[in-house]
Amino acid sequence: MSKISLVLGGARSGKSGFAERLAAASGRPKTYIATAQAFDVEMTTRITKHRHDRGADWTTFEAPQDIIAALNKAAANSVILIDCMTLWLSNLSLAKMDIDAETTRLLDKISHIPNPVICVSNELGMGLVPENPLGRQFRDAQGLLNQRLAKQANLAVFVAAGLPLVLKGTLP
Repeated sequence: MSKISLVLGGARSGKSGFAERLAAASGRPKTYIATAQAFDVEMTTRITKHRHDRGADWTTFEAPQDIIAALNKAAANSVILIDCMTLWLSNLSLAKMDIDAETTRLLDKISHIPNPVICVSNELGMGLVPENPLGRQFRDAQGLLNQRLAKQANLAVFVAAGLPLVLKGTLP
């Protein structure tokens, strides 16, 4: 299993399911770090379904902003899946936190823990250019975050229509 894996894709591309299967194939206990927040009924329902679909054999930590605190709670022998980096970035943006500093802290932590880590992230740069400055800033920040993750990753996979395309490294 790669030390750091990045699974990219668009909305409903199958990236989360692929990342979960990758984690399960490791044979290790599984830790799920969820960055989503339930601000409405639809999102609450989505989170509940996602948790149910994963099953009871996952240890789950909710970490909308502080992924490092959740990483510190994970069992040393577990594989860790962070889903998703895009929602984490959105949460940091809404809280007006320093995205570059938080990303640097997170990447440093990921590189120094013994656990294999799988990061799920959205690829936003393939669509239309957002019509407003905030949308363009977010798209650019997401692209930079993905680049930094990909540079550090041993495995990078792009998922489209449920099909994985290896960009870097080799699938186990």
